[in-house]
Amino acid sequence: MLLKTNNLKFTINLKHVLALFLAFVTVNTAYAQEIIKDEVKEVTKKVDSVDTSKARKVDGVAAVVGDFIVLESDIQKERDQVQASGGSLEGVDDCQLFGLMLERKLYAHHAIQDSIPVSDAEIRKNVDYQIQQFLQQTNGSMERLLEFYNKDDEQGFRDEMFEINKSNLLAQRMQAKIVEEIEITPEEVRTFYNKIPEDERPTFGTELKVAQIVAEPKVSEEENQKLIDRLKQFKADIIERGASFRSKAVLYSQDPGSASKGGKYTLNRKQPRMVKEFRQVAFALQEGEISEPFKSDFGYHIVTLEKIRGQEYDVAHILLTPKISSEAIQEAKDRLENVRKRIVDGDISFADAAKEVSDEKETKNDGGQLINPTTQDYNFELTRMDPELYAQIQNLKDDDVSLVLNEEDRTGNVKFKILMVTDRIEDHKADYARDFIKIKDLALEEKKIRAIEEWQDEKILDTYIKVSKEHRACDFSGNWLKK
Repeated sequence: MLLKTNNLKFTINLKHVLALFLAFVTVNTAYAQEIIKDEVKEVTKKVDSVDTSKARKVDGVAAVVGDFIVLESDIQKERDQVQASGGSLEGVDDCQLFGLMLERKLYAHHAIQDSIPVSDAEIRKNVDYQIQQFLQQTNGSMERLLEFYNKDDEQGFRDEMFEINKSNLLAQRMQAKIVEEIEITPEEVRTFYNKIPEDERPTFGTELKVAQIVAEPKVSEEENQKLIDRLKQFKADIIERGASFRSKAVLYSQDPGSASKGGKYTLNRKQPRMVKEFRQVAFALQEGEISEPFKSDFGYHIVTLEKIRGQEYDVAHILLTPKISSEAIQEAKDRLENVRKRIVDGDISFADAAKEVSDEKETKNDGGQLINPTTQDYNFELTRMDPELYAQIQNLKDDDVSLVLNEEDRTGNVKFKILMVTDRIEDHKADYARDFIKIKDLALEEKKIRAIEEWQDEKILDTYIKVSKEHRACDFSGNWLKK
């Protein structure tokens, strides 16, 4: 078997764990690299001609993979920067690390050959974020940052970071493309499970099923209409009297993320990050048009479409959030206290109470059952549960109802809830029926690993690769020496 499991933390082929990890640590990882063209062979010849019997070249070429090179200094820099970013390379020697770097260059090289697109704007955004993260470690001093990385000026540092990020992003996209269409059938899952010896089957930790009932303070119709009328007046001021939409947003919008920028956002049809209602309205507008007031979970909006740039839409909006009275807050709390008493007294089941009174539309029709966002089922593994949720249910026995808890939702409004642990599964060996989703994920992961290995074996043979003499003694997991 490619994938062996004997406890909760599955033992997966080391190189793939690290390859996936290193591919996604670009936020804090910086290492030197170059892209070379026609001079590749000339450079490698020079490397091969150096007499390394007495001294090792400090920054020679360690390897060439297609259009990319790995410098000798890159290997230690890779180790230093992964550790600086909080990663662990314990037990990983330089040969293994070097092999991972070769893999990444192979992915990046073939991403270019396959014309996999990467956006310069996305890369620059990543660089900006990374540099801001780095500056936090130097108390905001760019001079100290440049000194740490031995760079002469900020622009040169940014240029190198740009190429690093581009290479990493190309590698990530190539990996994703290799496995994007891989699926797995129930029969393949069963075969995968049956191949695991009984004494090596994974042990899953304690899992809970949790349900909740939510009571939200009600906003009065008068308050809602007041906001709608105010937004209509803003629109009239802009259209009829030439007022500035952006100025209105700065002065009146209650969206902390955009008010200072005049309410501006850039939407992309391929990246649905905004709430559904906002996107639907924004994408239906013509350039220069202002919407009618509409409602989302955040409050009431008007939005204008400023410009369409291909898949990107530059918009601006004004958000007004309704005020909730203290009386409404107390009413919601009292309402939930009454529901809790009915459940504890046995007058109604928790599931029926959720269907009857819960204000959370996502869970009420399912008896209040919470869905694990990671697994998309009802089970929450105790050791991986959201800390806030764990704190709320850790002292509950099965079928106990929590006290009424209050919390703020994403809009800052107060809401109240009660919770119940509806089922508990203690530590257990993997069971095909009960743990099908987890076993399916493992089987799919193994299939993806196999596909990546097959792709890598094929592409190594089809790609110009040269490893310097200093590294030919490494016992690589891949056929980098083309033996």
